[in-house]
Amino acid sequence: MSILIQDIHKFYGTQHVLDSVSFEIKKGEVVGLLGPNGAGKSTLMKIITCFIPPSSGNAFVNDIDVMLNPEEVKKCVGYLPEHNPLYLDMYVKEYLEFIAGIHKLGKRTKNRISEIIDLTGLGYEQHKKVGQLSKGYRQRVGLAQALIHDPGVLILDEPTSGLDPNQLVEIRNVIKEIGKQKTVMLSTHIMQEVEAICDRAIIINLGKIVADGNTSQLLSSQSGTILTVEFDVEIPADLFKKIQGIEKITRISTKTWRLQSKQEVDIRPHIHQMAIDNKLTLLSLHREEAKLEDLFRQLTKK
Repeated sequence: MSILIQDIHKFYGTQHVLDSVSFEIKKGEVVGLLGPNGAGKSTLMKIITCFIPPSSGNAFVNDIDVMLNPEEVKKCVGYLPEHNPLYLDMYVKEYLEFIAGIHKLGKRTKNRISEIIDLTGLGYEQHKKVGQLSKGYRQRVGLAQALIHDPGVLILDEPTSGLDPNQLVEIRNVIKEIGKQKTVMLSTHIMQEVEAICDRAIIINLGKIVADGNTSQLLSSQSGTILTVEFDVEIPADLFKKIQGIEKITRISTKTWRLQSKQEVDIRPHIHQMAIDNKLTLLSLHREEAKLEDLFRQLTKK
């Protein structure tokens, strides 16, 4: 087991930041930790990486207790914090040599830096100062320092925050490549990141886990079916209210509606019959794919 969290609680004064959090992450999994701002994601990652202790409970990385043996945990964990602290006056290669020295790589330093520069796509930037790099390349440097000692577990806190679309895709591809060989846990509140990168998602809200499973399992658990319907003329919402099973009616435009029904009810035949009975022309009837974003809002709304 790469990561094992057992009944973790964390208090900051009287604020209960993490409330009985428990989960396991197996070797080789890429797991997204989702939650709104302030949900407790960064606090949990800081506990796993030995930066802060839990108030109670147990955390293990590769069967090593983070409280009893934090130095051993740090040897097998790579960590990219949310704000990615870097020495901006250092050259990229110089900075990686500095980090390699901290990890005491010795004779392996030169080959390891070369490998990491290739993996993270820093080849053309390695002779620049970190302060001269774009945010996307600074994130690559942050990933490189987290990987330099070849850890089996990688913890990434908001690794794509603030990136433009091109940079986002680049970093996403780097993480996917890394995920082929390592256990990766990344926090984000961007649903597309989890769908693109992760095998599994853990959703946390107000310090509690509210969902845990692979993406398809979570989406299949989402209650209700959503349809978008368009007619040739404007119609009143009252026509839909006569159909049993519709839970929510939303007007998108004058002629288009979004209908949410109970999961076990297929309202499409009733929509067709309603159109016939009222001599309406049904221009389109589209069933929307379940989205992780919808489930996230459903589970984390206040």
